[in-house]
Amino acid sequence: MTPATRQDESWTGVRAKTPAPRRGRPRSAAAERAILDAVVGLLEAGEPLAALSIERIARTAGVGKATIYRRWSGKEELFVDVLKDMEPPEPAVSGTAGLDDLRLLLDSLRRRGLAQRSSVLLHNVFAQMKSHPKLWEEYHNSVIAPRRVAMLAAVRRAVDAGELRADLDVGLMDDLFLGPMLVRTIHRPDAPLPEDLADRIVQVLVEGLGPGRAPGPPGGA
Repeated sequence: MTPATRQDESWTGVRAKTPAPRRGRPRSAAAERAILDAVVGLLEAGEPLAALSIERIARTAGVGKATIYRRWSGKEELFVDVLKDMEPPEPAVSGTAGLDDLRLLLDSLRRRGLAQRSSVLLHNVFAQMKSHPKLWEEYHNSVIAPRRVAMLAAVRRAVDAGELRADLDVGLMDDLFLGPMLVRTIHRPDAPLPEDLADRIVQVLVEGLGPGRAPGPPGGA
């Protein structure tokens, strides 16, 4: 697999990793499925991430090591694809709407939070990732950074559409939308995650960030 390229959103400063085409023989969907399932099976059996080798994964999947290396350059990229396969799929945003796309992206975070709460395996894997810097960096570049870019782009579209004020910092507004969902999904594991949470976050913030609001003094009234 060739090294992935990165796209830089110049106005956000966020770098997102865009997967490059993988070289080698045509993929076998069955082999790829067997490899992903083998990793999940080993993790479910209690194997820690650090103990999983490409050789062990290949043997469990019934494929050769070369089959794995034709698809992934190493364990980090493979593990990230396993996590992406276990998590809820990415939302199908329009790419043209502002607040509507923001709601979809926020709700996607809510559903991922629910998935981690309900899956002991996902919870354990994410806990282990914190002690594997290379794996966490790969996950951040491949998954988290692109989500951040998508959120910032949706905020920018909402500003351009007149749904949000144009006199405020886009990055700060994005943090304000994202913050409540991250607090509930990560920092408060016992907090409720109702289906309308994304709508409520957007509604509350738009009351303060929507157009027509006269900017107050920096220190407040």
